Amino acid sequence: MMKFCSTCGGNLTWRTPAGDNLPRHVCDQCGAIHYVNPKIVVGAVVENDGGILLCRRTIEPRHGFWTLPAGFMENGESSMEGAARETWEEACARIAISDLFTLINVPHINQVHLMYRAHLLTPGVAPGEESLEVCWFSEEDIPWNELAFRTVSLTLEHYLEDRRRGRYGFHSCELTPGAWPKPR
Repeated sequence: MMKFCSTCGGNLTWRTPAGDNLPRHVCDQCGAIHYVNPKIVVGAVVENDGGILLCRRTIEPRHGFWTLPAGFMENGESSMEGAARETWEEACARIAISDLFTLINVPHINQVHLMYRAHLLTPGVAPGEESLEVCWFSEEDIPWNELAFRTVSLTLEHYLEDRRRGRYGFHSCELTPGAWPKPR
């Protein structure tokens, strides 16, 4: 919870500002309203010669588990730029973004996950600072029980299903708190 205004240093009160319908942090001194909005996670499903690129996390949460290259979008970048940047940072891979593939709302942790389809622009991948290792996985070898996040599992399930059908669509859903998808 915020206590002080980042504009003037005044005390903040949790109240509903005039013309709004939700409580916010409002500065008692200068009147600034401080909005706290959901975080956007951006990433990519990168396929090369039938393999899907996964990164083993070197950071929390879920240290040591596998994930798609993804992370929080930064101010001043588009979601596609963020997905490409995260893929570079985590897997040292230069990619070209294709279509938005999944949009997964995760309201209980105030996040929205956007995953794009992508392909390599240059050969070679290597672990970045946030990855212990990176690897190309065939469908049969994906470590389903070692995936870091439900959003990654769902994105991969949709991707593999679409690949078997021979056409890729757009998938959107909302995750609620609950059990992890059943192991394969």
